[in-house]
Amino acid sequence: MRNTAAVTRVLLVRRGGDTVEARALADDGSVAEVSRIPARQLPGFVATREPDHPRWVWNDTTRWYPALLRAGVRVERCTDLRLAHAVLRRSPFVDPFHLVGAEAGSWDALRPVTASEPALFELDDPADTLDPAAEHDRQQAALVASARRGRLALLLAAESSGALAAAEMTWAGLPWRADVHDRLLTELLGPRPGAGQRPAALESLLPAIRAALGAPQLNPDSPGELLRALQAAGLAVTDTRSWTLEQLDHPGVAPLLEYKKLLRLFQANGWSWLDSWVRDGRFRPYFLPGGVVTGRWASTGGGALSVPAQLRPAVVADEGWRFVVADVAQLEPRVLAAMSADTAMAEAARARDLYQGMVDSGAVATRADAKVGMLGAMYGGTRGESGRMVTRMSRRYPRAVGLVEAAARAGERGEVVHTLLGRGSPVPTGPSAEGGSAEDQARHRRAWGRFTRNFVVQGTGAEWALCWLADLRNRLWRLGSARSPGSTPADRPHLVFFLHDEVVVHTPAELADDVTAAVRSAAAEAGRLLFGSFPVDFPLDVSVVDSWADA
Repeated sequence: MRNTAAVTRVLLVRRGGDTVEARALADDGSVAEVSRIPARQLPGFVATREPDHPRWVWNDTTRWYPALLRAGVRVERCTDLRLAHAVLRRSPFVDPFHLVGAEAGSWDALRPVTASEPALFELDDPADTLDPAAEHDRQQAALVASARRGRLALLLAAESSGALAAAEMTWAGLPWRADVHDRLLTELLGPRPGAGQRPAALESLLPAIRAALGAPQLNPDSPGELLRALQAAGLAVTDTRSWTLEQLDHPGVAPLLEYKKLLRLFQANGWSWLDSWVRDGRFRPYFLPGGVVTGRWASTGGGALSVPAQLRPAVVADEGWRFVVADVAQLEPRVLAAMSADTAMAEAARARDLYQGMVDSGAVATRADAKVGMLGAMYGGTRGESGRMVTRMSRRYPRAVGLVEAAARAGERGEVVHTLLGRGSPVPTGPSAEGGSAEDQARHRRAWGRFTRNFVVQGTGAEWALCWLADLRNRLWRLGSARSPGSTPADRPHLVFFLHDEVVVHTPAELADDVTAAVRSAAAEAGRLLFGSFPVDFPLDVSVVDSWADA
């Protein structure tokens, strides 16, 4: 008999190679309806249910959503059980008893998939051995029993929405002009070299490097060979990193640094990268929400989170479209002010430049002092000028500095710290946990304290950014409804890039002003969701441009 209670969630389960079971779940958790659908008909089934705004529950967004997008179906809400499991099992506000089960280790080990396959499901997928219904029940029980249920529920919803946004960004792709990229490489490196050859710009630097180091046969591409040549030239170095070389006063340093910069461009984003990652005018990397323990995103494929400035002129909006590029100013210090409820720091944050606001309040003498002190507080700089500035900061902003100091001490004791919404830090590993000399243990404890000090701020910043992204994603969809109702995300204003505190939206030109307003409104809403009425501002730098390089 069909349950008449309101359906709020639909759980999707793979049954065999070509069948999907859809369980409509009522508010009370009971099963209101069960449907068995051939896999090829799933997009149509989802499309007919979407107007009711259900929350789709599935084992992993990367295993379900790309095929729906390819079929022209957008999903508003979901619960990603893989991501939720990772959050709940590490949160100090969740009793691990509720997540215990024979499958717990398999859920821990489940990884996202990134292959762009035409089929809905992969063969021999380890996810098929797991029971998503049982995992969903365990997660719901863990949430109900948690003293921080509301905050954790917000975190899980934002994490799952981030997974939808990530899939949409991969599917839509970042507009990329291969001809412009090729021209930029040619201007910087010379014509495309043959296989196994150096670009002309690198070859032209070799004589000066070899002459300055007195090594006529030097191959600077070999770190070991380069290190020996530097030492033979009388330079007391132990590595060949650019930062190390920048400290040296030697005629070979300038051409060597230029060589290393161009070599990095050639290897990371040269012609081979262009051939591999740009198709049909789009760069389509895979974004991985929750890929970093703090909750920040990671990526795989093409180095999406480190697009070099030299190549951003190749990121050009389609004809009749524009980019809206937005980033929040000094996100982590503002988050620290809000999560610690430090009203003095929040007052400084009312200025567009928080560091200048600290100067204007009399906390420090210069903007440089403010930045050094703030970074020292968040990252554990206790020596020299940084240490002196942190001491001044602690007197002016005792709640903010006290919060990160407490997190550092907890980390040194081997304790778990947490973000505002309840994401927990990893348990310490290494000498302090596994034995070792007293000196090694003390060094490791201090290092772990520096990690937990920053974890609470960086992780809460990631939560703010996730809420910003989640709200903006739906605002953009609604903005495009009048222009192209029933369209896919790529036909409306849509996200094409996200990095910690920066977003890039691709939008029809006539909607650029509306998108700008949506970006700002979503940022304000993210602040309200996390910090309520606490008076802290998150000002944005927003540009409307034809090319990302112009932002």
